[in-house]
Amino acid sequence: MVGFGIAFGFLACYLVIIALYPFKVETQQIELKERHGNDPTYRQDVSFMVDGVTLSGWLYLPQDLAKPVPCVVLNTGFCGTKDFLLEKYALRFVEAGFAAISFDYRHFGDSQGEPRQIYSVSKQLEDNKAVVAFARTRSEIDAEKIFLWGTSSSGNYGIMLAAEDKRIAGVIGQTPSLDHHAEGKMIVKREGMSWFLKLILHAQKDKLRSRFGLSSHTFPAVGKPGTTAMLIAPGFFEGYQKIAKNSKSFQNEVCARIMLAFDEPNLLKSAENVTCPVLFILCEDDNLTLPDAHKKIEKTLGELVKFIKYPIGHFEIYSGEYFEKCVVEQVSFITNIVEQNTI
Repeated sequence: MVGFGIAFGFLACYLVIIALYPFKVETQQIELKERHGNDPTYRQDVSFMVDGVTLSGWLYLPQDLAKPVPCVVLNTGFCGTKDFLLEKYALRFVEAGFAAISFDYRHFGDSQGEPRQIYSVSKQLEDNKAVVAFARTRSEIDAEKIFLWGTSSSGNYGIMLAAEDKRIAGVIGQTPSLDHHAEGKMIVKREGMSWFLKLILHAQKDKLRSRFGLSSHTFPAVGKPGTTAMLIAPGFFEGYQKIAKNSKSFQNEVCARIMLAFDEPNLLKSAENVTCPVLFILCEDDNLTLPDAHKKIEKTLGELVKFIKYPIGHFEIYSGEYFEKCVVEQVSFITNIVEQNTI
């Protein structure tokens, strides 16, 4: 009993120290620039309710609608917001005659949710369901032609959602993680065990503070190599700097408890229940994914899935030549599905 009491005492002291000790985390600020120009005339502010929380979104509709049109639900990347990079895609879909919806996940951007900057896959999937339900209430949108679009961390969301919702018409994923376990091991090996254990320590602090009703503890979502941040792969800080430059709401931080979150559905199990067409855009030089990570899901989805590969890195798909190529492929993918279902 004495030994148990001593062990319990040490544990209690450890927990208090972890929760209250002011661990220093280097600030790595992403420079945001003031946006210029007028908002698109066919963009509307909309909102959705999920679990008593209001989500903020933008609805894009083609002008002079003669009948309900297909709609693309746009998901941003890790810790991104709706003004992060999605509008350039939304505008291209509108030009093609489709509607589009972008939105902020709860805890991020203009959406409600406390504390701020909590990253939760399960909550973000629920947020998507609320957005899809909203889209199906709009008379301008064809409720049977809703497409799920995601990029980077959300690039596999469409699979997990379409597995449950058989009315989804198609799924598009850019630079997705398709073998999370194997890719996680690769990242830990590259960044080092000390990086991993440091983040776990911060995660324990954040989790304990939440248990005690204290303010959340965060670290940067993205940082330069060798720093304390969730994503420190070479080029990632600069990549975020480039695509976030016109955002008003992006914050380069995430609640550290993300390292202790295990709320992501099994992707391969979900893929077994998908019945709609799927398009994945892969960047062959992406340093967050494995070259053959798509093989398992390709075997599961079979003829439903199409892969397009470009010899570029993670962020090159968001601008220039490969953005243009990628958008053309995505518009073609949606158009073909719509035409086949109309015949």
